[in-house]
Amino acid sequence: MKEKLETEKEAQKKDQRKQKAKEYENYVKGFTPKPAYFSNSLKAFFVGGAICAAALWIQNLLTGGGMKETDAKTAVTLILICTAQLLTGIGVFDTIAKFAGAGCIVPITGFANSMVAPAIEFKKEGLVLGVGSKLFSLAGPVLVCGISVSVVIGILYWMLG
Repeated sequence: MKEKLETEKEAQKKDQRKQKAKEYENYVKGFTPKPAYFSNSLKAFFVGGAICAAALWIQNLLTGGGMKETDAKTAVTLILICTAQLLTGIGVFDTIAKFAGAGCIVPITGFANSMVAPAIEFKKEGLVLGVGSKLFSLAGPVLVCGISVSVVIGILYWMLG
């Protein structure tokens, strides 16, 4: 009899916890803003498109000036990376990213931002222990994985070819 009362009390406590959790969830939903998916998608589309259009314009300028197409593509990539790093350094990239979302984060500019942002955050620690150690904190695993896989694929290609 005593065990039955204890299990009923435990069941009531579980029900009360579930009810409180649902009430809290409803309370939070009242304050959580609804994302504007359509307008966010448009912003990302147009900003990402503007970045790509600017890159193509620069590439056309370079090829029109006599540079080989492959060299022009490399130069445009470097220009995009350096521009993103510069904008991150002066604090403008975050503002653009908040507005455009994936439109400026998905291309190579987002990768450049992910490398520079942690380094800037820890610059007070010094050039070696702060900037140097944090420069590759996020991008480092990506680079290590990419280089490692390319080495393995290169060895396999060499062995089979």
